[in-house]
Amino acid sequence: MSGVPEPEEFRAAARRWLTGAARPRAADGEWGSGSDSVAVFDNWTEEQERDHTARVQGWERTRYDQGWSAFNWPREYGGRGLPAYYEQLYRAEEAAFDIPHRPEIFPVTQALVAPAIGLWGTEEQKRRWLVPLLRTDELACQLFSETEAGSDLAAVRTRAVREGEGWVLTGHKVWTSGARVATWGVAVCRTDGTVRKHAGITVFMVRMDAPGVTVRPIRQMTGGTSFNEVYLDGVRVPDTDRLGPVGEGWRVTLSVLAAERLDSGGLGLDNADRALDLAGHLPRPLTGAERQRAADLHIRTLVQRLMGLRVTAALVAGREPGAEASVGKLYATETMRRTSDLVSELLGPSLVADTGEWGTYAWTEHLLGAPGYSIAGGTDEIQRTILAERVLGLPKEPVR
Repeated sequence: MSGVPEPEEFRAAARRWLTGAARPRAADGEWGSGSDSVAVFDNWTEEQERDHTARVQGWERTRYDQGWSAFNWPREYGGRGLPAYYEQLYRAEEAAFDIPHRPEIFPVTQALVAPAIGLWGTEEQKRRWLVPLLRTDELACQLFSETEAGSDLAAVRTRAVREGEGWVLTGHKVWTSGARVATWGVAVCRTDGTVRKHAGITVFMVRMDAPGVTVRPIRQMTGGTSFNEVYLDGVRVPDTDRLGPVGEGWRVTLSVLAAERLDSGGLGLDNADRALDLAGHLPRPLTGAERQRAADLHIRTLVQRLMGLRVTAALVAGREPGAEASVGKLYATETMRRTSDLVSELLGPSLVADTGEWGTYAWTEHLLGAPGYSIAGGTDEIQRTILAERVLGLPKEPVR
């Protein structure tokens, strides 16, 4: 297509392409068939993660090669130069087709890390990294969180020390999704301990197979190992793999975090829809309280989707959706909590006894995982602070 197609024209073309490239999803109403997984965080072994990652990469490469990916990127990077919200238009159509579920490392690679390189990378870095990341030939994870820093990312202690033409990184990162399958890690490091903490940070792209990088899985209470801790023990990184200026890493980090919150507004909607389907397929009438909870959750899903449209509208208008993204993230985590409440009331003892019945015990994955999203992607408290300062105009808490 030349120029920018109208949204409906674009969606119709996407449907035609998807019809030839993938199978439609099973029709609504086929309750009780297929996978009943509602896991919030993928619960798999390393072998399962690698196998599934390879399947998703195959699909993402097909999309990229046939012009149905990287929509808002320039043509030199395989894109089509379309407005950013066309990605959401495409996703709305793709949801009707049976394609592999994208684990977190894929949106991290394509929607967080690649844009950060587009903004902060040198021309050589863009040529080297952007196409492999957008096509998912290479994948990138976030080496951000640390046990000592908590929610205060600017308090990171992982050190990067200049040595010759490169840097030596030493430290410990936690809660890293996709570390076992990632090619690169985006590491937030302290390069100057003598200045205020936000000014002494630099960001590096680290090869995950470099000597000194050790990935250890973190066992979840569900039994899976979606997350990892990553040890950096004297890892040597060339200066050509530094992203952004020395000491400007906090600004680089914020650009990644802003994109992460933009991508979080749709959290939990699939599971909320599944919970409402469960309410409609119980072999007994709902109680009054159950009907009230189900109605409340239904309304929340509608409101949450409207919030997603507000984010899209901000993008269309050329604005960065700051407040909208924080509100959407807070609302999404509450939707996940209320999904847990409804399912717990509907299933009762069936939720905690693995009888093999479809769509019952599987919900433990949601109940155990949902609280994690009040922390992931910026805690609820951080989102409220953003709204207090940037929307309500309240003064910042004095630094002690």
